[in-house]
Amino acid sequence: MTHPNPPTTPTAAATAASELTGTPATSTRQIGSAVFEVDLHDGDLVVVKSHDHPNAVQAEAASLSWLAEPEGPPVPQVRAHDDRWLVLDQIEPGSPTPRAAEDFGRQLAALHATGAPAFGVPPPDGPRDAFIGLAHMPNEPHPSWPEWFAEHRIAHYVRQAVDIGVLTTSEARIIEDVRVDAPTEPPARLHGDLWNGNVHWAADGRAWLIDPAAHGGHRESDLAMLALFGCPHLDRILAAYHEVAPLSDGWRERFPLHQLFPLLVHTVLFGRGYASQTLSAARSL
Repeated sequence: MTHPNPPTTPTAAATAASELTGTPATSTRQIGSAVFEVDLHDGDLVVVKSHDHPNAVQAEAASLSWLAEPEGPPVPQVRAHDDRWLVLDQIEPGSPTPRAAEDFGRQLAALHATGAPAFGVPPPDGPRDAFIGLAHMPNEPHPSWPEWFAEHRIAHYVRQAVDIGVLTTSEARIIEDVRVDAPTEPPARLHGDLWNGNVHWAADGRAWLIDPAAHGGHRESDLAMLALFGCPHLDRILAAYHEVAPLSDGWRERFPLHQLFPLLVHTVLFGRGYASQTLSAARSL
């Protein structure tokens, strides 16, 4: 018989940090629904995150390791983890600047160029049954981006949205009838959940990647997600990216196609408000 995880509290986070790092915790502050800053006795400050599902911990840890490429954007180092808790280096927050944005655009292009073995492939040691936020995210390797994206990033979430009653069957058909197509490119190494909140503008003058849902995909998907909810200095990011890794004609017009994935995830998690935005994106294509 399985039992639910005990409550996620500052005390539980401090205990996890102490046990996983081998260094006693001295104080703890909650900074998110299941995210804590923990001061350690040796003077270090770490971030401690809790996930309800072991795959979510493993997926995030594997994603961060996979994205830690020397030429790419910096990512927090994973200190330790178990089936529930993830301990990371704390990155001192700062403010977005035009220079940091341009550097980030170039670094993101370099990260994408490191590639992946296939579309939909998970990071090494990462689970196929992964997560994006609180939603399950299937990582199923496939040689064709259009076929993979249509099945595992559109139809998968459309079916869930219909099952829970936030999309009607007629609305689902509108979305599933969208023609999935993009210029043929090799699989890119994606952050996978690259909205503005997962770009951490740090005190060291750099933009760091946090909270990834990494997998192999089309590089336009990361850029489209970055544009979906707005991002400081977005035009500078995109211009710097395009300068070092030119994008195919029509890339901006394809953003709504790539955005169907995160919009459908939000629809499944948060309901009808995002269903309307998803339908608008589908009808624009």
